[in-house]
Amino acid sequence: MLPQVSRRGAIQALAAASAIPALIPQQAEARVTPGGWVTGSFSGARALVETLLSEGTRAVFGIPGAQENELWDEMKQRGLSYTLVTHEFSAATMADGYARATGQPGVIAIVPGPGITNCMTGLGEARLDSIPIVCIVGDVARGEKYRAFQVHELDNTAMLKTVCKQVFSVDSVGDIPLMVRQAFVAAQSDEPGPVAVVVPYNLFLERHLFRSAPIGGPVRPLDLSGTEEAIELLSKENLRIGIYAGLGCMDHSAKLIQLAEVLQAPVATSVSGKGAFPADHPLSVGWGYGPQGSIVAERAFAAVDVVLAIGVRFSEVSTGFYSFPKKRLIHVDQCRENLGAVYSPEVLVHADAGRFLGACLAQSDRISRQPNPALADRIVNYRESESRVFHTNYARRGNDPMALILAIRENMSSEDLFYVDVTASEHLAAEAWQATQPRTYFNPTDNQGMGWSLPAAMGGQRAFPGRKVATLTGDGCLLMSAMELSTAARENLPVKFFILDDGAYHYMQMLQGAAYKRTTATILAPINYESLAKGLGVDFVKIESGETLAEGVKAAFGKPGPVLTQVSTDYGTRPFRWIDAARNRFISELSREQKIRFAARLGSRSVVMRQGSD
Repeated sequence: MLPQVSRRGAIQALAAASAIPALIPQQAEARVTPGGWVTGSFSGARALVETLLSEGTRAVFGIPGAQENELWDEMKQRGLSYTLVTHEFSAATMADGYARATGQPGVIAIVPGPGITNCMTGLGEARLDSIPIVCIVGDVARGEKYRAFQVHELDNTAMLKTVCKQVFSVDSVGDIPLMVRQAFVAAQSDEPGPVAVVVPYNLFLERHLFRSAPIGGPVRPLDLSGTEEAIELLSKENLRIGIYAGLGCMDHSAKLIQLAEVLQAPVATSVSGKGAFPADHPLSVGWGYGPQGSIVAERAFAAVDVVLAIGVRFSEVSTGFYSFPKKRLIHVDQCRENLGAVYSPEVLVHADAGRFLGACLAQSDRISRQPNPALADRIVNYRESESRVFHTNYARRGNDPMALILAIRENMSSEDLFYVDVTASEHLAAEAWQATQPRTYFNPTDNQGMGWSLPAAMGGQRAFPGRKVATLTGDGCLLMSAMELSTAARENLPVKFFILDDGAYHYMQMLQGAAYKRTTATILAPINYESLAKGLGVDFVKIESGETLAEGVKAAFGKPGPVLTQVSTDYGTRPFRWIDAARNRFISELSREQKIRFAARLGSRSVVMRQGSD
């Protein structure tokens, strides 16, 4: 029943309602001009969204909260696409996966305090892996609006500085567009990585007359004298050259191919560089060039005199605990601090990979070699030998993880996206996955954050909704970010999640078993994956035996939405070149006393094992 209202009351209510618009400050319509200018009189939140749009942002990942509700409302108002996640770790990782796939900065929007602490692992991965992310943080109130003991009032800027290249703290509403633009440039400059912009939430509400111009892109250095020195060494026809290409080459594939053909050089990549040089090119030898990498690369580079390393850092993971053989080295990188940080190069070149490659190609007449069909024939033979190892079944029951990797590859095209998690099988995938296009193969390398691939793949699917996207994830990694499957279901992101199920942290078992003759804290609780998938709203496939592997993988790809595929896994005696190389290098660096202690412990446990594995 409707309440009765008097005629006088109705007149008063109508008058009050008609006065409301006059009390609300009218905002001039914000405009993003074709040249990237942001102009108009509006709130700080609106200014930030307009600047993100002017910088080409197509997606924002995060969770709204009290300090950022104004910003999220403006994102909706202006049609800036956003994705709600279940945990801020996933926000950073989705932005990471988006950035790796597109080559453009991923963007996250989070609250201070727990929002920051939750996403720091993901930002740390991006920091160590050189992935550009712009992190927008709504801070507690500052300035004249500050009060003590606000919720989330940690030292948010100080925390961000531990995982970000740079942190911009906004003190005035008028500074918001410029600082956001500077963050985009900084994220892509020098060594790329995450950059944060911290905005007190009270500034989101303030109005200002904005007139913000673009500020240009990142600087791409080219050391002319170093480049000339490198070309002079490359010009010596008696020297056999090998190219080692990293992530810095990812957007310069055509030039890299040209230079390899000019030099008649075999090309290996780092893990992050996979795809920068097409795996089906006659000069491609896989990843790494030491005992930790592909068989083809190690054998091909054994005959190399000089390694030309471009856009790569020689990190612990890509070198198998620094187990690369010593070679004469030309090191090219756009970050000066990377040059010579691990190995001592004969020539240092502070240069952007693209500019350096272009400078070398301009001197092709000085550095070119005659075609070398014998090299191409050797590479073919090496590949055939390696392929036999890949296709050997080492599983005693269930599925050999290498067979799963090859089956997934069979169901994906050259432009589809494959995300690999921190599992022992990441090293198998690095060897066997044929990445023939740039930005199609992704692996967290230097922070090794477990659970990375599930949300990262969703970021890639958000970037390229028309491509197939798949992950290879261990059962232990799944536990780190499994709830994010609900996001894939809600957003209908058709990622295919393949789970290596052996009920254990197998990677740790491999490391612990050899060193201690037992394992500690590596056994996982059994999971009903079908119920988990059903509860989170994704489809399900189970692959138990090797006989049904090909059929099961095809079935998973045939389903239209997100699919969780449980793959019963047995590593058997499958060799792991990376683990063997890293272990051998580690042992070689032990002191005599440490070696004796390890040997004595193993000997005693061979006789009497008081405590078994768990």
